[in-house]
Amino acid sequence: MTNLREAALPQQTIPDEWFQKKNKDLEKAEEVVRPSLSYWKDAWRRLKKNKLAMTGLVFLALLALFAIFAPILSPYSVTQVDYPNQNQAPSASHWFGTDDAGRDVFTRTWYGARISLFVGLMAALIDFFIGIIYGGFSGYKGGRADSIMMRIIEILYGLPHLLVVILLMVVMGASLTTIIVALTVTGWVGMARIVRGQVLQIKNYEFVTASKSFGASTPRIIRKNLLPNTMGPIIVQMTLTVPSAIFAEAFLSFLGLGISAPYASWGVMASDALPVILSGDWWRLFFPAFFISVTMFAFNVLGDGLQDALDPKLRG
Repeated sequence: MTNLREAALPQQTIPDEWFQKKNKDLEKAEEVVRPSLSYWKDAWRRLKKNKLAMTGLVFLALLALFAIFAPILSPYSVTQVDYPNQNQAPSASHWFGTDDAGRDVFTRTWYGARISLFVGLMAALIDFFIGIIYGGFSGYKGGRADSIMMRIIEILYGLPHLLVVILLMVVMGASLTTIIVALTVTGWVGMARIVRGQVLQIKNYEFVTASKSFGASTPRIIRKNLLPNTMGPIIVQMTLTVPSAIFAEAFLSFLGLGISAPYASWGVMASDALPVILSGDWWRLFFPAFFISVTMFAFNVLGDGLQDALDPKLRG
């Protein structure tokens, strides 16, 4: 930016206030002509201003790192039994104490984080793919096809989700794969309804009409035009699906329908600790319950922050 005082003739006597005002006007003009931030860059800028959401994001990143590396770096095995050291309180040797088989609770907590996060992320991803395909096609086609597909969704939505999950777990047997399948049988319905609603709003926009006029196929229009403009609500829904799946897995494990011993998730650890909580072994229940609660809180505050950051009405 050229400073007006430097451009002024030496013999001119102009007040300093005039130069200051004009320089400020030039700075404002430069800000106007600067290229604006993209949608995603602007969303990230606004998300960073949300301290609570960023705290949740940092916590989840650290949680993932500990889940990956802590069991590897720990000197104890997740299945190692040491009966002489059973039910030991937290100490320098066992930071989170030991359980009734002498297994290190610290190692099992982070291994349980692997299981719980894997279940939550897989459930969210499966809901994502089924939901965007089903909801995107339903919303774009409209008419009779949309009516039939929505009736199917209403039937599935009316089924008691937890009851369906428990029945599938009983029929298929308790395993990690069964838990994921059971959680996603009807879990994708919410995602499909959100995608359909978004597609109905934007399918008549000019850029979609232009793609139709050029002969683009339905899958291409959905993939190239509709989905990129609905990713904000979809991402928010995914961040809320993960904690729901983690809690559902913990609840099923608490009921004895989780993964089999000797491996454990947070729900299995909480279930094993409940009978002995009155005996004073508080650490066995505290640590898995604490991480379940804080993880769900972190995902929820991150989802709220993303919802505000990705809202086009708040951009500016």
